[in-house]
Order: sequence, then C-alpha cells, then structure tokens
Amino acid sequence: MTRIAATPEPGVIEASQRLEGATPGETLRWAALRYAPRLAFATGFGPEGLVLLDLIARDLLSVDVFTLDTGVLFPETYALWRKLEQRYPLRIRAVRPALDLEEQAARHGAALWEREPGRCCGIRKVEPLAEALRGHDAWISAIRADQTVDRASARVVERDLRFGLVKVNPLLAWSSEDVWGYLREHDVPTNPLHERGYPSIGCGPCTSPVRPGEDPRAGRWRGRVKTECGLHARPAVLPSSPSPR
Repeated sequence: MTRIAATPEPGVIEASQRLEGATPGETLRWAALRYAPRLAFATGFGPEGLVLLDLIARDLLSVDVFTLDTGVLFPETYALWRKLEQRYPLRIRAVRPALDLEEQAARHGAALWEREPGRCCGIRKVEPLAEALRGHDAWISAIRADQTVDRASARVVERDLRFGLVKVNPLLAWSSEDVWGYLREHDVPTNPLHERGYPSIGCGPCTSPVRPGEDPRAGRWRGRVKTECGLHARPAVLPSSPSPR
C-alpha cells in the first residue's frame, strides 16, 4: 500500500530537534508547559510507563493520566494499579471500551482475541484511546525506539496522524537497562509478572512468558505476525495533517 507523505508541522520538527538528547524529565516538563492541561498520558503499567509516572508525580505535572482497562488485564496488573494510586498523588482513571466482554461476545462471538486479535485490539484499545484523547492537544507515550520496527522511526516529538494530535516520546532513546536502572534507583513498584518471565505485559489472553533468548516481545500474540495492538503502529496511508494548534 502506498504511503502518502504528510507535511510535518514546523513547530513539532523544531521541538523534536531541540529535545534530542534531553532527559525524559526535561521532555515531560517541556510538554507540560506547552500543552497542559490538554496533555494526556496513557499508561499500560509497563516498566517504561512506570518511569514516566514517577517523573510526572515527582514534578506534580498537570497531566491527564489514564489506562486502557480492557477487562482482561492480569490480576497482578490491577493490583499494581491500586498500589500506584496509593503511592503517588495522582489518579489513574480507567478508560473502558464501549462494549463490555459479554456485549462483545454477543456481537462478535466468544474469545474474539483468539480468532481476530487485531479486531479485538481495535475494539478494546484503539477505539477507547481515540475517544479518551478527544479534547487534548498532545499525548505522552512510553515507547522506546529499540522495541519494534514501527517505533524505530518515531521522534521525540511528532505529529500523530492516527489520532490527530502531537505525540511526545520522552523515553525514545532509552534502553531497557536505562529503564530498569531508574526503577531500581527510585524503588518504583513494578508488576511481579516481570519476575516470572513476562518482560512485556498486555492482556491476559494474548500474553505468554518469554523463553530465554527470545525477543522481549515474543510473548505478545505468540505465533502470530501481529506485534502491535495498534496504538503506536504507523498507518499505511497517512491522512492529511490537521491544522497546527
């Protein structure tokens, strides 16, 4: 499919160039000064997201923090969610799909994730995120450039053409070692599943342990070509960029 190049927003390019080499904290403070209170952060409670949560809380930044509660997260993930709200002076609001699990099963059949995982992610993750981001000017993500092919081409600040707003990626240049070093240094609580062979944790039905020597994301949608839920995938055909805000 042909990729249609969109003209990048000049201010976004300049900001990204200026923030190359900046620390995640500096990038977050810049984003808060530029976009708050119309700035959001969607966390899945992975190691990278926990770094950003800690930084946001430390600086008391005005950020709308939420998580996509698909209804099929691991019990350990829900427990970590509660623990983080007890530790930090912030609320992590739940964003849920329009269809609950019973309604989804009635409309699309039981265990849609087993037959059409991409469609299930669309219903339970991508569509809720698009709705949650309405009214915001920018959103923060916890992606790293070395995680997937799609993420390798990201920039620190970029125009997110899928959702029509600015996307800020403070941890883009960090490695897994950088992330875990920060978490240990600041004693940030993490998901106990990481110690049981789950380096990357998503929904329970679509996440499995990773064997020694495998890619850290091998346990996501195991046995399928699918490597992204769609939140950070680059669209094959890029729509026209919205007018700069």
